Parts: sequence; structure tokens; C-alpha cells
Amino acid sequence: MERGERAPGFIVHLSVNQIFHVSLLAYKRLPVLINFQKHILSNGLRVIIHPDPSSELAVVNVLYDVGSRDEEETLTGFAHLFEHLMFGGSVNIPSYDEPLQNVGGENNAFTTPDITNYYCQLPAKNLETAFWLESDRMLSLAFSNESLEIQRKVVIEEFKQRYLNQPYGDAWLKLRPLCYKVHPYKWATIGKDISHIENASMNEVKSFFKKHYCPSNAILVIAGNVIPEKAMDLCKKWFEPIPAGIKPVRKISNEPIQVSKRTEVIKSDVPLDALYMTFHTVERLHPDYFAVDLLSDLLGRGEASQLYDQLVKKKQLFNTISAYTTGSTDRGLLVIEGRLNEDFSVQQGEEAVFNVLRNVINQPVPIKEFEKVKNKAESSLIFSDMSLFNIAAGLAYSECLGNADLFNKEAEQIQAVTLEQFMNCAKNILKEENVSVMYYLRN
Repeated sequence: MERGERAPGFIVHLSVNQIFHVSLLAYKRLPVLINFQKHILSNGLRVIIHPDPSSELAVVNVLYDVGSRDEEETLTGFAHLFEHLMFGGSVNIPSYDEPLQNVGGENNAFTTPDITNYYCQLPAKNLETAFWLESDRMLSLAFSNESLEIQRKVVIEEFKQRYLNQPYGDAWLKLRPLCYKVHPYKWATIGKDISHIENASMNEVKSFFKKHYCPSNAILVIAGNVIPEKAMDLCKKWFEPIPAGIKPVRKISNEPIQVSKRTEVIKSDVPLDALYMTFHTVERLHPDYFAVDLLSDLLGRGEASQLYDQLVKKKQLFNTISAYTTGSTDRGLLVIEGRLNEDFSVQQGEEAVFNVLRNVINQPVPIKEFEKVKNKAESSLIFSDMSLFNIAAGLAYSECLGNADLFNKEAEQIQAVTLEQFMNCAKNILKEENVSVMYYLRN
């Protein structure tokens, strides 16, 4: 997988919560807490250390609290551009990849509307290599014209290939501004318009780096076969001398409550008509967040879900259909998307979806089915990948939300959702005045 390939898939198909799903439970659902230490360096850099002596590897993960929501509407795509630029060489290290590969390491990064995350994984005995690589590019990128032009071309090509030149690729470029009218979630992480990256000046790029890429706006996680005291010595040696910078203060306008249905029609060269329906939900730290996530599971997670069972298996209106939440830090979306079989129109598909939603709202979900949905969600934690990267990235994102220990509480929060809370969320969210519908039609 080439660098940057992760980001578009994450943006479109997975919530940040789904990205960072890791196993927090052992067999018989006994909680296995991820132990960690937290420190704050004198320059404001938050450091989290998770020792795991059972591994021969270590991960150094740096999360910057900047995503596409932090961009100006006339200068979008910068957070994603930096996902690439950060590998273009720093002041003292002309090539980022080569030193890491020489010690058996690998790296990657991803961007979301809320964060940008970089990581290195390498043999624990070579841990310090990751420290001087990450600290040098936090201190200052090289900002050469050559690097900017190379990465500009890479991003522009990615924009064309992933969003403009493949079936349904531009769906979220069209859907986001339909759903959001004020909040910067209204543009995709790749950018609102390709011209913003094409015309980005060196001064604009440097200004974005200076504002967001500093210790006071970052979280460093070290996970793996490390001794915490020695890891902290490395943190102080390599990161503490970096000037703190000033953590940016966000001034993001809240998205107004949607009061009427919105629709849009797109025509393109695609094999099947597609239907996209979105409903505004709650922010990531809202008490109802997990209830909404379970609601999306009930509706469209897997072949046993209500939408798939009713509309694919039984009525055969859809070729495929699913539901999920975006998991955004600010108010997100519950998304239903499907592709219809040739004999049916998107209007028929939409009405069929609403019939399923009305049934969920008007007929209380049987307690056994509700518990099944909760247990399935919990099981996905039990059997999900326990990689060091997932642990490091999950701790970093939880700390970005306000408390790294949130990472340890997800299973508990899933099981704490009550049927009454679940049904109230369904009634409050799955309303016609809260829906944005996009018909993506064949030419």
C-alpha cells in the first residue's frame, strides 16, 4: 500500500471510531485494560507510553490536532497535502524513508476531517531512529520548491484518480455540501476544489505548518517493547528542545439544525443507480454517540441487518446497501448508501428505506435483537486487530478527545446503552426533515 492510500477510504467509508477499533476485552468478555503512562513535556507535547514486553516491535505515533475542518474555505486540502509533504525531507534529514527502512521500519499516515496521524513501526531495539526522524520534521520541514511540486502533483493525481475518474468517486464531494451548509465538514479532506492545491503558494504552505505542526498541538504515543523511563529520556532528548508554538484556538461555526429535507440529483457514467441518505447525529463525546452507532449497526451492518435483510434478500430492490456513522468529533452523520438493481428507481428505493426506518421507530426493537446488536458490536472489539499501531493511534485519538483512558471504556459504553435511549435516538434522528438525499443516476 502506497502512502496516502488509506486516507480517502477512511474519509468516505469509515468513522474515526471504526478506524481505531481495537480489542479491549478478553475471552468471556473480561476487560483487558490498555495500560499507559501520560506525561507532558515543558513545551506542551503530550506523551503517552504503552509498554508491551511481549512484542519485539515498537510504534512511534504522532497525532496532530489538525484536519480539514481547520482549513479556510478558499484554501482546502492543506491537511491532506501535509500528509504527503511531511515525508519530503526535513532540515537535517533529506530522506525520511531511507533511514527507517535501513533499520527494518515502516511508516504511513492518514488524514481525516479532524486529525492528521503519522506513525513509524520498527524493531524496538532501533527505537531512537523513529525519534530523531519524527522530531526533526516537527522542528521544521525542508520546504523545498522541488518537494512541494512533487507532492502537489501526487495529490492532484490522487484527486483525479480517486474522486473524478472512478465510478461514484465524487459522491462525497457532492454529498458533503448538501449535508453541511456552515461547518467545514462541508468539504472533503482531499479538498473542496482541485485548484486550491494547484495554486497553493509556498508562503501559504509554510503558514499552515507554523500554525498547526508544533508540540503544543501534538500528541506523541510510544507503544511496544519499551522501558517507560528510557522512552521518556528519548522524548526529552529529541522533542523537548522544539519550541512549543501556540496551540490554535478553533473558531468553527456550529452547523444549524436541519429543518427540511434536501435532495440533489447527480448523473454520471456508473453501472447502477445509487442512493445516498444522510441524517445529522451527535458529536463524538455526546452521551448518545454509542446509541447512534448501534442504530447504524442495526440498520445496515452486515447481511443480517434490517436494511440488507429486507431490501436485498427479500425484496431484491438493492444490489447492496449499508449504514454507518462518520464518527466525527463535531456533529456527524448517520449514512445509508446502496446501489439499486436495474428494475427499480431511486425513488422506489428511498421509499423502501423509509418504510424500514418507520418500522424501527414505530415498533420497539425486541430486547433480544437489541442485545444481539450490542453483543455483536462488543465482539468486534474482542476479535479486532490488537496491533501496536491500532493501540497507539487509539490512545492518541482518545487523548485528542480529552482523555486517553476513553480508549479503555468503549466496550463499557456500548453495553451501557439502554433500549429507551436507543429508541429515542431513532425517533430524533430518522426524521424526514433531518435527511439529505442524493440520487446518483446512470447517464
